[in-house]
Amino acid sequence: MTERQRMISDNYKRVLENIEKAKIRRGEKYGADAVRDVGLLAATKTVPLDDILFLVNEFGLTLCGENRQNEFTEKHEAVKAAGAQMHFIGHLQTNKVKHIVGNTELIHSVDSLRLASEISKRSMELGLKTDVLLEVNIGEEESKTGLLPEDIPRIMSEIDGFEGINLRGMMAMIPKCDEEEKKLQYFKKSYTFFIDFFPKKMHNIGESILSMGMSDSYEAAIEEGANLVRVGSAIFGQRTYK
Repeated sequence: MTERQRMISDNYKRVLENIEKAKIRRGEKYGADAVRDVGLLAATKTVPLDDILFLVNEFGLTLCGENRQNEFTEKHEAVKAAGAQMHFIGHLQTNKVKHIVGNTELIHSVDSLRLASEISKRSMELGLKTDVLLEVNIGEEESKTGLLPEDIPRIMSEIDGFEGINLRGMMAMIPKCDEEEKKLQYFKKSYTFFIDFFPKKMHNIGESILSMGMSDSYEAAIEEGANLVRVGSAIFGQRTYK
């Protein structure tokens, strides 16, 4: 095992331990019935394929996520061949949908009806349905992508008619903040919004997905109801983005 692999494995184990501790804290706050199974998605933007496959092959990592279409295209076949899923978690342009549909198990970032329509169209051309999450800008920040909470009921109603899509839940994007209490409040707001709309109004089979929380906030997100977290630098170390 190389020094980098040792660092990645130690980080990965630590994240798994932290997830379990966060689930315990949720149980202490809200009761045992509120504790949910939590999926760990490794956010692999800029991460070399060898590092990803190391975790898949040696530690059983099952979920990976890419932000960029070109990196997704470069990595998804090898990741799938190793036995893991590759999700798309970044902003998706409609002209890039053709590269993603049919190659991913879940698109986290549907942020417009136009994008949803294109995903449905491409999916139907391939004779399949694509699982998607609606990206919700819970802090209603002008600088962030994502649907505004007030628009979700209308969007859900219209997406219900798209034959090539399975709506599985939502991905919550919260404002950047350093104070732990503020993070908890945004995640609590996201969870409240989620349970008001998604489990009650969706017709898909299986548990609805609430994807929220990243390397600096996944523990707080789990405490407040996330059942899928996206963790990158806390596993692979700090990365330099071009």
